[in-house]
Amino acid sequence: MPYRRLPNTDSSRLKALKNALKKGKDLTPMDLAFKQSTFQRMRSFLPKWEKAITEHKNTYDIQIKNNKEYLKKLKKVKLYISHFIQVVNMAINRGELQQTVRTYYEIDENNSKLPSLNTESDIIEWGSKLIEGETKRKMSGHTPITNPTIALLRVHYDNFMEAYKFQKMLQKNHSRALSNLADLRNEADDIILNVWNEVEDSYSELPEDVKRENAQDYGLVYVYRKNEIGRISLFKDSESRIFNLYS
Repeated sequence: MPYRRLPNTDSSRLKALKNALKKGKDLTPMDLAFKQSTFQRMRSFLPKWEKAITEHKNTYDIQIKNNKEYLKKLKKVKLYISHFIQVVNMAINRGELQQTVRTYYEIDENNSKLPSLNTESDIIEWGSKLIEGETKRKMSGHTPITNPTIALLRVHYDNFMEAYKFQKMLQKNHSRALSNLADLRNEADDIILNVWNEVEDSYSELPEDVKRENAQDYGLVYVYRKNEIGRISLFKDSESRIFNLYS
């Protein structure tokens, strides 16, 4: 015997609510298989549920779309930070700069390795250190580092920081929309459960197959278990062979 399966995704919840709402609008209260109080509750709730789903989708889509441009800016500034430090190290190796120049950028004077640039925090930290350090060097009368210059690095750093703040705002918006959707989900499930229980109760005196057929008209979903699907297929095959034998 098939069992009833309640919606387990937000889109299937929306579909179930819309199916029931349509029946509530199309039928008179006397003919409707679930209570008017449930219908009124559902009609009041559905716009909030639709809005929450739409906001969640929109904030997610905007975040994903913006993320492509954000990653480009992240990659670019990472490249400039890496190249700037490498240029300093090569100048030290050629004897053009003293090892102590590294301390302007808060790098140990004996450390010729590139710092970790694997996270956003790394990028923000080292971009800031290089900009501040090179500004101090120039104010002390030292020749600026070139190829890249700190001015060019700063352009890409500022572009990244602007994109970073915007992306964080988008993530916050999406998180808020996701939280709102989660807060409404229990109420959606409770309304659907009440509708489905009341529909089945209205048809409880009918034979099982007729009850399910009427209930499905309200959007109720019934599924067979795997072992039942096999038996149904076998039964249908047997019916087909018998029909062919006598036709």
